[in-house]
Amino acid sequence: MGALAVVFVLAWAYMLAGAGMDMDSSVMKAMSMPVAWTPGYAVLVFLMWWIMMLAMMLPSASPAILLFARVSHNQKRAGRPFVPAGFFLAGYLMVWGLFSLIATGAQWGLEASGAFSMMTGSRNLEISATILIAAGLWQLTPFKQACLRHCRGPLHFLMQGFRPGASGAIRMGAEHGLFCLGCCWFLMGLLFYGGVMNIYWIAGLAVYVLLEKMIPAGHWMSYVSGLVLVVWGGSLLLVDSL
Repeated sequence: MGALAVVFVLAWAYMLAGAGMDMDSSVMKAMSMPVAWTPGYAVLVFLMWWIMMLAMMLPSASPAILLFARVSHNQKRAGRPFVPAGFFLAGYLMVWGLFSLIATGAQWGLEASGAFSMMTGSRNLEISATILIAAGLWQLTPFKQACLRHCRGPLHFLMQGFRPGASGAIRMGAEHGLFCLGCCWFLMGLLFYGGVMNIYWIAGLAVYVLLEKMIPAGHWMSYVSGLVLVVWGGSLLLVDSL
């Protein structure tokens, strides 16, 4: 728990410090002209997304990580090889690393079209409405609910699907990460609406994800939030048409 807390604090410290970017110049560029996407800048944006995913998802993933640590200790007591929980976490982060790579490409495309800024998010009303409505509809799908059930109760997965060795732990972490990705990828996509570097939007989404996975009525939150997002996106289109 102490190690997870340290990782969590470092990830948020990195985000609050500007994710390695010169925020003054970034804000000016984002508001006035497109940013030049050099290879170094692309790597920086990818790291920003990946560490942001760590900061947002680690609290809700911690129960599964701690459960893996407990199961692994039980395996050790039974005379089987012990695998640190860090391998499980590594597999989990690999999945969100892949998502971050895709998000970086999407950000590049949106910025190149002039439809997006890092601080303020989408500048195009149709894109904004599409993001909100798509995220809301995803919240209502059976696939979202299946992934959410897994994330809310990972004990059965860990007990029944336990794989020995470091490679098994990485694979288990990746499988759990895929369920979390299926549960939350459209919620993370809302960052394209609210702003990738909008710290209040990031924190709000992180708190929502944690509540959805942890509190008893969390599964109902997904239905309510889905309806709210659909209505929100629809209202943007309605107001624009008037």
